[in-house]
Amino acid sequence: MTIDTDSAEVRNAQRREKFHEADVVIVGAGVFGCAAAYALANQGRSVILLERWMHEPDRIVGELLQPGGLQALQKLGLGHCVEGIDAITCYGYHVVFHGDEVAIPYPVVDDQGKVYSGEAAARVESTTTSNGTAGKANNGPKLRRPEGRSFHHGRFISQLRKACAGHPNITIFETTVTSVIRGSHSNQVLGVETVTTTDRDTGEKQPDFFFGQLTLIADGYDSKFRKQLLPPGPDTTPVVRSKFYALELIDCPFPPSGYGHVVIGKASPILLYQIGTHETRALIDVPLDLPAASSANGGVRGYIENTVVPILPPSVRPSVLAALGKDGKIPRSMPNSYLPASGKANTARTPGVLLLGDAYNMRHPLTGGGMTVAFSDVVLLASLLHPDRVPNLADAAAIETAMKEFHWRRKAWTSIINTLAQALYSLFAADDWQLDALRKGCFRYFQMGGAMTDEPVALMGGILHEPVVLARHFFTVAFVAIWLHMCERVGSVWGLWKAPLALVEAVLILWRACVVFLPTVWREAV
Repeated sequence: MTIDTDSAEVRNAQRREKFHEADVVIVGAGVFGCAAAYALANQGRSVILLERWMHEPDRIVGELLQPGGLQALQKLGLGHCVEGIDAITCYGYHVVFHGDEVAIPYPVVDDQGKVYSGEAAARVESTTTSNGTAGKANNGPKLRRPEGRSFHHGRFISQLRKACAGHPNITIFETTVTSVIRGSHSNQVLGVETVTTTDRDTGEKQPDFFFGQLTLIADGYDSKFRKQLLPPGPDTTPVVRSKFYALELIDCPFPPSGYGHVVIGKASPILLYQIGTHETRALIDVPLDLPAASSANGGVRGYIENTVVPILPPSVRPSVLAALGKDGKIPRSMPNSYLPASGKANTARTPGVLLLGDAYNMRHPLTGGGMTVAFSDVVLLASLLHPDRVPNLADAAAIETAMKEFHWRRKAWTSIINTLAQALYSLFAADDWQLDALRKGCFRYFQMGGAMTDEPVALMGGILHEPVVLARHFFTVAFVAIWLHMCERVGSVWGLWKAPLALVEAVLILWRACVVFLPTVWREAV
């Protein structure tokens, strides 16, 4: 039996290498593409993985993996990819708001992902094992605090590609995909056409062709195929409200260590998290057309020096100024995009091809949920396309049925992570008094700790998949904000004459909360 399996692997490998034919052709060897290739190959599928540039990427995205994403990575058999790359353990979030601060650790959970608070959380703290991750008391469930990882994106991608290159069912080609290949008498996608460099010295290139029963497009946020494969409409164009400008800080002290830091003040939010023993990533949000970042005010560099640096903790400022002055250039940037998943994607309209990853769905990177969504999606996708369910990947009807289920089942985590990212960005980048009131209420909610923060941070970390819990906490924050605002407005009994105005403002704050939350929830729900 082993001989038959080995010979089948050899035949499939020869078919991939010589004829460029496989069960699956995947475009893009990034986070999603590599994970999908590995998962499908583990099911015995023959996979061709295409990537235009196989060198280690040097990018400022995909550097923070939430606990839910790490769990999904481990389910895929790729957990080892965060080892040996100087990855940093992440224990939760640390928020600095106008000088006040609060640490929000990931909550205590059991093996089924149930979140524990109060006495149960205290119990696990008192029974923590030597590695600091698990505990058990009174013959109850095994409890632990989950962990995330942060790292250099390029090192992590190189590990994923290495895992794929070592898999007997995967062949990787370095080539640039230019278009999909359709059938002569149908709209069926049969594979892709590419251009391959044959001589690096002369730059000579030649056309190439790759064929598969199913083609997966995962070519990232700037996908060239999105508009080709999706019907015209808002789902084909990402919404960009701001950009992240990135600095790499060296030996930057910012306690507590092992936390993702969010600094909120007069500027838009600033993220800082360690990506190596000596390196810390700083991501500075700059809204589009921000007057403070205009040429007249010194551009982005002027904005960072004059507005961002003063609100950072004193211990961080020297490292930021050193990184900013290192080469005198504008820091590298990336657009912060939002693209809700389209229910019109991956249907019989374009049989034979699937659009996935960031090409299919994006959210603001404020909460670091992108890779968690990607790996969780791959786990679900692999289960729905398993050979026991879909023996023949050329069966367009079976694929469409699987993808309809994929679209709805993934909402258990995507609706939460995407809505949180968009809603929190609106609050943290507040540009009116209602949003500022909600931002104050959000930070006060964080300060309450315990049950008030355990579930929200579990939602953000991809651990808890209950959208109704998100709605409950969001509107609780809104009412905390209303209470704080009314207390501030009225002040004391001598200010009771202001109560009618305070009530009107309370209604406006609640309305603003609905405007922030409900449209995003609706777009994520359909």
